Amino acid sequence: MAQTILVVDDHANVRTLIKEYLGELGYRVVTAGDGAEALAAACRESIDLILLDVMMPNLDGFGFLQVYRREHGVPIILLTARLAEADKVLGLELGADDYVTKPFGMHELVARIRAVLRRAAPSTGSGDIIRLGELLVNRDAHSVMLSGRPVTLTPSEFALLTALLESPGRVFSRELLLERLQGNDYEGIERTIDVHIRNLRKKIEPDPAQPRYIRTVFGIGYRASNAEELS
Repeated sequence: MAQTILVVDDHANVRTLIKEYLGELGYRVVTAGDGAEALAAACRESIDLILLDVMMPNLDGFGFLQVYRREHGVPIILLTARLAEADKVLGLELGADDYVTKPFGMHELVARIRAVLRRAAPSTGSGDIIRLGELLVNRDAHSVMLSGRPVTLTPSEFALLTALLESPGRVFSRELLLERLQGNDYEGIERTIDVHIRNLRKKIEPDPAQPRYIRTVFGIGYRASNAEELS
């Protein structure tokens, strides 16, 4: 069954261009002209990924994120003409998985879509359960439980958590983690990782200011605690 992508942009020509291009690649594409229309479409359709413009009338991309991310973990890629790093960071803090800066090439956009969808796909490998303290990750089901309660993560947060928990105690640089998310040809700022980790800690740490599961290695990056540190 074709994967469904919701394209949200207030410019009809941009929506049409992306819809036709992705349609040729076998994706099913639904479109919306602003954040309010996108919320209605996301409730009506079964969406696999959202391409979200930032600057729109009625309800902009940031406003959409604030509402949608309360209950949904569908991957979101921002389409932004804003070049300021602060704007990109804000989008990530609100729950976006990635961003593409306008103007962009269609090949670049498709590469980002495929990378994010891979992160969102359930694992087909062995060793599907990872347990650390009260944290349980099921890679095949793409689910996380904390003290028996389900935790909703974005695909990027899930990918980072899994990468760290697979090698407890190993230190990962921000560059390496960014490469894990976007592939060898990544184009992003390493601060992206800091934002995703901060969001992840809010969801899994009893006290995000004193993290137990994900430790900061100052000047380098992050590592997962080992079992002895949690005992």
